[in-house]
Amino acid sequence: MTDKPEKSVRSLRVGEQIRHVLSEILQRGDVHDETLARHMVSVTEVRMSPDLRHATAFVKPLLGRDEEAVLKALRTNTAYLQREVAARVQTKFAAKLKFLADDSFDEGSHIDALLKAPKVAQDLDDA
Repeated sequence: MTDKPEKSVRSLRVGEQIRHVLSEILQRGDVHDETLARHMVSVTEVRMSPDLRHATAFVKPLLGRDEEAVLKALRTNTAYLQREVAARVQTKFAAKLKFLADDSFDEGSHIDALLKAPKVAQDLDDA
């Protein structure tokens, strides 16, 4: 084993399995929560710790509405979601789930807006 900061193939594979399971649970409405029932939630990525004991799930509600309420609902139902993930993803230990908002879409929109700004567009046209 080497001490590379790169993610291992196993860590990526387990993260992707957990992402699929969480997406399926949320899509089917298996979590009995009013907030989650009213929102379509996209699980964009799951990052695993090197020991596979911790999983950070990045989520985004459809259209970005009520993000804080959705995060609160997910955090309230974390125990249920952890049990479901543990039952469906076969690993030595059940991963402890943590939910965070996925800001990558917002960052992309911000960069896009900056690139379309008249001053920047003028500089890009000159190049």
